[in-house]
Amino acid sequence: MSRIGRLPIAVPQGVKVSVDPNNTVHVEGPKGKLTCAVHAEIKVEVKDGKVELSRSKDDLEVKGFHGLYRQMINNMIIGVTKGYSKTLVINGVGYRAEAK
Repeated sequence: MSRIGRLPIAVPQGVKVSVDPNNTVHVEGPKGKLTCAVHAEIKVEVKDGKVELSRSKDDLEVKGFHGLYRQMINNMIIGVTKGYSKTLVINGVGYRAEAK
């Protein structure tokens, strides 16, 4: 199995994850709603407050999708709970910068 794809995703309190028959994942949380259509070879299951993904074949392409969709769903859950942020780090000498 994929090392990333086999890891379960914990669903925090206040977040609702559902999968429809068309294999589309819907994530709702305090900061909004997100959806993602998942490849037909990847099966998504929500049980006991965790999201688990499995694949039907061991083809190279399907193995790549397994890890990809696991990480995309994890990022969706983070997005509806914490939101998006950018951090700017300035290292070095000779740069003058200030926040306004």
